Amino acid sequence: MNYILFDFYEDWVNLLPLSYTRPVSEIRMGILTIKEKWEKHLNASCGYLTRKYLQNKFKSSFADKNTYINGSILPNRQLIQDISELKLNQALFSDNHLVAFKSEQEFDEVNIELVEEFERVNKAVEFTRLQFVWDIFRKNGQEIENDYHLLTAGRQSAKVNDTNRLVGEHIFIEEGVTMEFATISAKGAYVYIGANSEIMEGAIIRGSFALGEYSTVKMGAKIYGPTTVGPHSKIGGEVTNSVLLGYSNKGHEGYLGNSVLGEWCNLGADTNISNLKNNYAEIRLWNYAEKGFAATGLQFCGLIMGDHSKCGINTMFNTGTIVGVNANIYGAGFPRNFVPSFSWGGALGFKEYQLKKAFEVNKVVMGRRDMEFDEIEKDILLEVFEMTKKYRRF
Repeated sequence: MNYILFDFYEDWVNLLPLSYTRPVSEIRMGILTIKEKWEKHLNASCGYLTRKYLQNKFKSSFADKNTYINGSILPNRQLIQDISELKLNQALFSDNHLVAFKSEQEFDEVNIELVEEFERVNKAVEFTRLQFVWDIFRKNGQEIENDYHLLTAGRQSAKVNDTNRLVGEHIFIEEGVTMEFATISAKGAYVYIGANSEIMEGAIIRGSFALGEYSTVKMGAKIYGPTTVGPHSKIGGEVTNSVLLGYSNKGHEGYLGNSVLGEWCNLGADTNISNLKNNYAEIRLWNYAEKGFAATGLQFCGLIMGDHSKCGINTMFNTGTIVGVNANIYGAGFPRNFVPSFSWGGALGFKEYQLKKAFEVNKVVMGRRDMEFDEIEKDILLEVFEMTKKYRRF
């Protein structure tokens, strides 16, 4: 069977700015991305059906029979069973959400109208759905636990030397990890340390926590769970309940809490993020679908930062700040709490980040990880640049 993870436009737009540069199923929650979770459960590869400008990078292939799965829904055993029982031209719904359908046809996009002619199969199945950007950190603890069991079942953790202090039953360390004089507590929690990663001396980690492969926890870091640091990233200072999707750095002192950083982000030294309003009020966050600030129902929410965005030393972000793609923020004071993509500046004002300069930086940053900022990457960002012009009214 051929599996394709599709994006509803409504889900995709609610997950901006992170979804500007990826399908919904490429978002990381727990240890794995949503796509990686499905592939582990299905024991098969999955393609994508996402926005057209992303298709050159995130491709799909079609077969005589295709199973289309909602990329905002996270898998579990019951879902896998129910999807496997679908017949051609049947669509699985749960609580009025389209979960999956089977078809011989190829589609450019998926919407509810497309499956109206399919036989509807209604089942009361419990599942986790990624609906808003703050769900990424809010639901991260459960996903670390789920992925931990998925990845470690029947396997033995690598050993570490006795300079380290490990507390708790659920700590799994992959091969190639470098770790000295570190403290990890997984009491009532889960900790996964990815292959070839490093935890430096004096780091203190309280799970749940996931560290991606080739990532680094800096000396003296203080990390509170549930936190995920994706692959090829660096983390330092104080961090609480945050997710770095991958290839991003918060390597210095400063506080990051209840936040999500995309890929290729960098927080300058002593950057601090507020995650609680002084009056303890509910936090409102910029929502691209609403074209304004929307209630989150949360008391704690920090920074959501899109890919390729960066900030200078001593930057301060106010509670509930959204930063778009490829922004460069610097200077004293609090910048606005919605920073559009391709913005350059800070509290004293913004101007448009020139594409030539932005791309020069992107090339250098990706080159440091032996990755190429190629024409496919450029074309995606050019599309994002055009789509987000309406927000840059400086």
